[in-house]
Amino acid sequence: MTNEFASGGSAHHGEAPQSQSEPRPPFPEQKLDQPGLESALDPRPRYQAPRYRAAGKLEGKVALVTGGDSGIGRAVAVLFAREGADVAIVYLPVEQPDADETSRAVDIAGRRCLQLPGDLADAAFCREAVERTVRDLGKLDVLVSNAARQNRTGSLEELGEEEWRRTFRVNVDAYFHLAKAAVPHLPPGGVIIASSSQAGILGNASLPDYAATKGAIDAFTKSLAQMLVARGIRVNAVAPGPVWTPLNPADAGLPPEQVARFGEKTPLGRPAQPEEIAPAYVFLASDADSSFVTGIVLEETGGVTIGA
Repeated sequence: MTNEFASGGSAHHGEAPQSQSEPRPPFPEQKLDQPGLESALDPRPRYQAPRYRAAGKLEGKVALVTGGDSGIGRAVAVLFAREGADVAIVYLPVEQPDADETSRAVDIAGRRCLQLPGDLADAAFCREAVERTVRDLGKLDVLVSNAARQNRTGSLEELGEEEWRRTFRVNVDAYFHLAKAAVPHLPPGGVIIASSSQAGILGNASLPDYAATKGAIDAFTKSLAQMLVARGIRVNAVAPGPVWTPLNPADAGLPPEQVARFGEKTPLGRPAQPEEIAPAYVFLASDADSSFVTGIVLEETGGVTIGA
């Protein structure tokens, strides 16, 4: 990451709009071993957001971002840092190389990055991640529950009970444990943001467990928003469509030839890049931008119409 990206960069006069200039399939046929390292993905997901203009919207804040080593989480951590926040990132220990790249990008933006390796399927670790963030960075203003697990399946008979349970532990239970641990530390003006998915709204025949977790995240988000509004804490979710991250190439049920064409069926004809999704998290984290917004699931689907 260059200093140009850290400071906001500049769009060259006459270049194509970002919606038309991000990478398009077909991509190389490839598979990643779970959980998948972003450094092994071709092309590398774009997170540097050179056209983004920071404005100090999170100056002096502290954010905890799960899955902050790669994908959407990395892009969120970097934009939060560019907006003035110190950031703690949670990731699996095997993802250390990706976490180090995120840390370097946060450092370039002039902010602190606290690394918190561990397994979010462990409720005790979820609580520890929150407590270490508060202890090492001094406080907590924004929780982003973003990390997720998914594996496609060909039929309900093929979906194992342990796979179902672990997907729920990582995607839903961790959100509950993180939020429960974070709320006592969040001040009025504090924010919780969850990563949902288009699949949680529309369902997905190949991802019944993953889609079910995302639907649960939506309902929990709306319930938390109602529960915490009197305490001045806002709670929202972001529901992307296909995004080019390690999650899908590492999906055991997605063959390499489908990875190569991932996202081509969206109206925009491609998957999103993390740098396109992350600004929505800045919007929801910023009191100046979204002080009247709580209890929503913000859809970013590349043209798929979901709402009524």
